[in-house]
This record gives sequence, C-alpha cells and structure tokens, in this order.
Amino acid sequence: MEKINILILGSGGREHTFCWKLAQSQLTNQLFIAPGNGGTKDLATNINIGVNDFESIKKTVLENQIKLVIVGPEDPLVNGLHDFFLSDQALRAIPVIGPQKLGATLEGSKEFAKAFMIRHDIPTAQYGSFTAENIDKGYAFLDQMKSPYVLKADGLAAGKGVLIIDDLKEAKTELANMLLNKKFGVASSKVVIEEFLKGIELSCFVLTDGKSYLTLPMAKDYKRIGEGDKGPNTGGMGAISPVPFMDDKFNQKIHDRIVRPTIEGLHKDNIPYVGFVFIGLIKVGEEPYVIEYNVRMGDPETQVVLPRVKNDLGELLLATAEGRLSQIEIEIDDRSYTTIVAVSGGYPEGYQKGKEITGLEKVKGCNVFHAGTTVREKKTFTIGGRVLAVTSYGEGHKSALKQSYEQIQKINFDGMYFRGDIGFDL
Repeated sequence: MEKINILILGSGGREHTFCWKLAQSQLTNQLFIAPGNGGTKDLATNINIGVNDFESIKKTVLENQIKLVIVGPEDPLVNGLHDFFLSDQALRAIPVIGPQKLGATLEGSKEFAKAFMIRHDIPTAQYGSFTAENIDKGYAFLDQMKSPYVLKADGLAAGKGVLIIDDLKEAKTELANMLLNKKFGVASSKVVIEEFLKGIELSCFVLTDGKSYLTLPMAKDYKRIGEGDKGPNTGGMGAISPVPFMDDKFNQKIHDRIVRPTIEGLHKDNIPYVGFVFIGLIKVGEEPYVIEYNVRMGDPETQVVLPRVKNDLGELLLATAEGRLSQIEIEIDDRSYTTIVAVSGGYPEGYQKGKEITGLEKVKGCNVFHAGTTVREKKTFTIGGRVLAVTSYGEGHKSALKQSYEQIQKINFDGMYFRGDIGFDL
C-alpha cells in the first residue's frame, strides 16, 4: 500500500483526535495540520494558515504533495472549499473529506435543513422561518406556540445561535434582537422558530461516499457550561460513547427513520456528499427526532467516537473518497470512552488567554486532546476558551469517567474550569 501525505484543516480537539488516529494509519507518510495546536505539533507539521484561506491551502497542498485533505470545521465547507478544489485544474484530483457547498448548506442554513427533513419525512420539530420583513408573522407564530420557545439563527453562529426561552414576551424581544438588531450578525438575518422537544439528546455520526454509508459510534455530549445542564451553551463540555440508554430497538428506529432516509434524501435531491454527517438527535419518549444536521464530526464527541473505531482511519477515509465504502466493515471497540473538557474561566463569555498549563506530563492511562493551546519555548499556554479534553476508557461509562476525572485533576492553569457532573443524567 502506497503511503501518502495527508492534510487536516482545523485547530480544535476534534482535529487533534484526527491527527492522533491518522498518525497510527499504515497509509500515512507525512501528516500536516493547518493551523493545528500545541498538541498536534508532536504528531504532525503545524502550518500557520487559516482554514478559510483557500489560496494558502492550495499552496500548502501542492508544495507538500498532499494526497488527501480532511476538513475539520464547518466554515470552509460552507464557504465552498471542496468546490474550490474541484474547479481548480491542479487540485481537482486531490480528494477532500467534507461535502461541497450545496451539501454543507445542511449546516449552513437551518431553514434548508428543516425543508430537507420535511421533504424526506424525517421526524423533526414543527417550525416556521422568518425575516425582518415578516417579523409580525413571527410574533403571530409565537402566539400560537406553547412555551418554551426555540429561536435559531438560520446561519452559522459558532454553536451559539440557539435560544430557548420560557416567556412569550421575552421570546418576542429576542426575535426582534435577532432580526432587527442583528444579535448574531448576518447569521440571524433569518430566524427559525421551532416547537420545543423535551427529551435527552444524543449525536449520531455517519460517514458516506455519496452512495454507501457506515454508521460510526453514537455519543452524548454536554453543551451547557454549568453543572446540571445549567447556564449558557458552549461548544461542548464533555462527551460519552456508547450512549448507555441506547437499545437495539431505538437504534433500529434511528437507522430506519433517520439515517437511511437522510443518505437517500441526499441522493434523491442530487446533493453530492462525501464526508461526515453529524445528526443531532433527541429521544422524546421512545421516539427519535432530528434537532439539526452538521456536516463534519462533532467536538468533543470526536474525542470519544474515533478512539472506539478499530479500523485504520486512513484506509476508511480513502475508501470514502474513492467511493468504495460498501467494501468496508466498521469495527467498534465495545468499551466506554468519556471525555471531560477543561475551559478558561469566563468561557463562553469573555475569558483570558496566555495562561501556562502545567501537569500535562503527569497524566497517565488516557489521552489529552488539545484544543485552545499553543507551545512557546517548550511551555504550553492557553489561547482559546475550550483548552483541552481528557479522554479515558473503561468497562462502563462510570469507570471511564472516574479515570478522566482522576487525570484531569493533575492538570492546572489559572482560571481552569471543568464540569464535575458529566454523565449525571445517565
């Protein structure tokens, strides 16, 4: 098997996990990551360019003879990076894992995603979509809904564009804030209002080559900053896989009603799609509903999902790029994996950067995946809100969590915070 040079785009915990997994692949010759972080530099060559700087990405790919590109975050996909490759003579033959712009609209526009679900009979919450021009219809729509009210910015708002509000008057005020005062910038120039679904959330991950697909392990993440799931939404404070409340019957419902119709729907709508589909689900009673689609792996779920995949990730992704996923069988580690995220004090609001991280060398028997870190003069410093994630495994989620918590306590930086109750609701 010919070894190849691989480029990963992104700088978070998800991308560090991809790095870690691809470093083990027998397909990997050299690994590059742009821009990477303080943890990836031990596994790959960090290249300091932005994920939306397409011309610099092109230069990097050609200079380093890259033969496979994996896109971590959603931004470059929504901005058409894959299309940029396909339309460029020098890049056309280089496979990109991540959908073209049309497919990426599943995450880039909440309204597009909802219309797709309705069209293909995929169970989801009832909704309406509104702009500044018809805000009065938005108010009327809220009047006939039951509390609590779910308001979502249509566009990308870095995981922060969703509000859940109990009070009708406050919901109307926030709708005006989003549409008229541009609370989330251009992302909220259109707002989707949804019925609130009460239940427990989980994340389903699918890898597709456009025809066939493989279902990766499911995970449950914890998005809110505070214990007991209180306080503002973050990018994610921890995750667990497998999901303890999943049984075969519920799994089958997810597959039959959601996963298969999603992949078939892409096909029917002539939406070319090569890469990951992340399906945000909610279990209401015994029924699964789709909350949202993402067009990439989740963060921090990747930190518990990829370690459970026994396959060679390089081979898996190349098979995806070459349309031969139907020939691959996915092999899954049965053990439980858990990850706990350490964040900077103040996150997700204002937080300080440049704090030195100590104790990393004391961590044993688990993986520390870096996110908002950088290395200067052999010392590691914080540069982001979510700083790192500690991933452990065990026979059940409780023993895995015990290990993650024991190890994260060896790490320290000024203002460090993590939730002490990941898995509390299981």
